[in-house]
Amino acid sequence: MTAPLSLTTGGSLYDRIGPAALDQLVTRFYALVAADPALAPLFPADLTETAEKQLAFLSGFLGGPPLYHERYGHPRLRARHLPFPITPARARAWLACMNAALRATPEIAEADARELHMALSRVAVHMVNTPEDQSET
Repeated sequence: MTAPLSLTTGGSLYDRIGPAALDQLVTRFYALVAADPALAPLFPADLTETAEKQLAFLSGFLGGPPLYHERYGHPRLRARHLPFPITPARARAWLACMNAALRATPEIAEADARELHMALSRVAVHMVNTPEDQSET
């Protein structure tokens, strides 16, 4: 995946958000994921490494340093997530956690939060690999 299209001026979305606010966003996001009954079972109990990888991915995805590529190679997002049953409901739950984390991170300007949410909405849809299970609804 490439960096999201920037509709505003003033540098990349990474430059506008900044590494400190991005780190706060990821921390808040994974606290919400850990508490979400649909998502928590897909993740390890200790989310430290997962959060580090997410922060590295988002840095490059948003136009900042390509930390994920440097540390782990190409993200291959869909392939890396195939072992996990990602249903449309789980994709929506993931995106809802991200939206809540964005709202809880006032250091990220509203326009930048909207731009990031829109870009991650496309990613969430792309990650779905399992049909909806009636037991999850």
